[in-house]
Amino acid sequence: MDLLRLETELKKRWQIPYSWKGTKQTNELDFKTNFIYKTYSFKKLLERTSILEENEKNYAYNRWYNFWSAEAVEFIFANNQKIKKNEDKYHKTIDFWLENIAFDHKTSVFPKKLNHKFFHFEKNKKELITWLYENQSQEQRKHLENRLFVVLYDSETLTHWKMKAEIHLIKEKIEQYLNNFDQKQLISLDFEGKEVYSDVIFIKK
Repeated sequence: MDLLRLETELKKRWQIPYSWKGTKQTNELDFKTNFIYKTYSFKKLLERTSILEENEKNYAYNRWYNFWSAEAVEFIFANNQKIKKNEDKYHKTIDFWLENIAFDHKTSVFPKKLNHKFFHFEKNKKELITWLYENQSQEQRKHLENRLFVVLYDSETLTHWKMKAEIHLIKEKIEQYLNNFDQKQLISLDFEGKEVYSDVIFIKK
């Protein structure tokens, strides 16, 4: 994967406001926008969405942007020497092993409702992790297993969604974390008698 090229293409998405306009995921919308998996440039994305209605265009823009950013993060993890990738990409609770510890990984922007508490959570990871377990992934990927969170935060403009395109910054921070990883730094949590291990990699500017 050419990360430099991908970052350039993703940043072109910034020229259009990030909006869902109340649009909810449906099978019909997914079917209409499945071309995003084979669309590698933003120019081609604009061409292929030209026939869509406005809400469908926004859905396609966001789906494309989120998908390719996630692909880049997965690539970054998988190509680190400390990571053993799970070849079963449909596994619900394990994306990879880090020093023989199984992890699901979740990349997300810092929750808007918590913006005023970012610097508190940065120093109190356990509180944030607890909140993330309890409030995110309410559908098929909700589980109480080991999870490694990558959290994106833009301190300059609070447009956290744009951080998904900062691929080289993400790569730098993930590699720094992995290369200095120590199991002792993992945070242990107890959920109804079940112990899980987790941590947060903050990506901020």
